[in-house]
Amino acid sequence: MPIHHTKKLKVQMRQLIDHLRDDVGKVTEPKAQALFETSAEVLTGLVKAFDDYEKKSEKAWRTEPMASRPKKRTTNASRR
Repeated sequence: MPIHHTKKLKVQMRQLIDHLRDDVGKVTEPKAQALFETSAEVLTGLVKAFDDYEKKSEKAWRTEPMASRPKKRTTNASRR
């Protein structure tokens, strides 16, 4: 499991979240403030997804995706 990588990326995302939230107070344009705050919220959700991956707390992280599972062989002859 690439936990080392996820932990490193989470640190960087948290730094960016802090930077975005700091900048909300530094700009006066409401649309820019909303953009920065929304971006911080999106990244916060992404950090949570990384946490869930590390803890295997979400079903999606505990099972193998359908696309990577081997296809089951059928015993039925093809129909023409």
